[in-house]
Amino acid sequence: MAFRYSLDLQLFAGEKTEKATPKKRQDARKKGQVAKSQDLSGALVLLSGFLCLTAFGGYIKERLVALFTDVFYNRLTMNVTKESVMTMLGDYAIQILLLLAPMFLVVMVMAVIANYAQVGFMLTGEPLKMKLSKLDPIKGFKNIFSMRSLVEFAKTLFKLTIIGYIVYSTIWGIRGSISSLGNISVEDTFHFVAQVAMNLGLKISAALFVLAALDYIYQKYEHEKSLRMSKQDIKDEYKKMEGDPMIKGKIRERQRRMAMQRMMQEVPKADVIITNPTHFAVALKYDGSKMDAPQVVAKGQDYMALRIKEIAKEHGVITMENRPLARALFKRTEIGDIIPADLFQAVAEVLAYVYRIKGKMK
Repeated sequence: MAFRYSLDLQLFAGEKTEKATPKKRQDARKKGQVAKSQDLSGALVLLSGFLCLTAFGGYIKERLVALFTDVFYNRLTMNVTKESVMTMLGDYAIQILLLLAPMFLVVMVMAVIANYAQVGFMLTGEPLKMKLSKLDPIKGFKNIFSMRSLVEFAKTLFKLTIIGYIVYSTIWGIRGSISSLGNISVEDTFHFVAQVAMNLGLKISAALFVLAALDYIYQKYEHEKSLRMSKQDIKDEYKKMEGDPMIKGKIRERQRRMAMQRMMQEVPKADVIITNPTHFAVALKYDGSKMDAPQVVAKGQDYMALRIKEIAKEHGVITMENRPLARALFKRTEIGDIIPADLFQAVAEVLAYVYRIKGKMK
């Protein structure tokens, strides 16, 4: 029973039920894995193109008529030379660019907006890298019959059904006008066909845009689902970011040992060791030419205090017992600090006694 409970916990911990962390999202973005619908960009470009034709239709018509008028009125009787042909082609190139400029600008701007709105600014070459796993026929066969492929196939069928319905309903609605085209002029026929084509284009592009927006919502859901993490994944990521607690503990322990070794190396340089005598030991050093006040170079409690006294004895450093002063220095100072001002008098008396013993004069 206990084994089954443990197994259930492990299975639950392995389920990807948690939202992706910011680091997971950032790593996925670096690899080019973002929520994006290709249909949305295409549908928006198509819709903007037809709207542009609607808005600039008169401008495009005038430029196009002027272009053909110039051909039939001015170019058929001109002298054909190398210079005249090059000039004509240059003029027509400029006219065609001016004719198509509004369409190209609108389409390009909308394509950029559509992509930026979905993924923002992203520049990565990760998807372009050659991966041998992409050449795996078994994996490719699985992708063909995967759930994602079935969804894409269903989306395509649905889009074709919607487009077919729009075309059918539009043509069926104007069937009377179509049957009477033989009774109107060629110019009116062209005008009617252009109007029907624009009407169909706007309807189809608007329908595709709506479907693409729904597809983007679906792609975003699938992307979020693919980024989900298990509780164990989050723990592993945290360990990688912050470091394994055991390793960090070992590093801190090693840092403490190194700091202790450096402290013990300063004990022989001390002028006096003030003790409790058994619980505390504080090593003081004073150099009048470099220091404004005595400095604590080492301190310890219990075993560390005993070790400081042993090193001091080995190197001939004087040890003095002063319980209140030792306790005050230990609690109120850290290694490298100068002693507090209110302890100057007590420390000065200790140092004066030490200097007398050593025969020094300050």
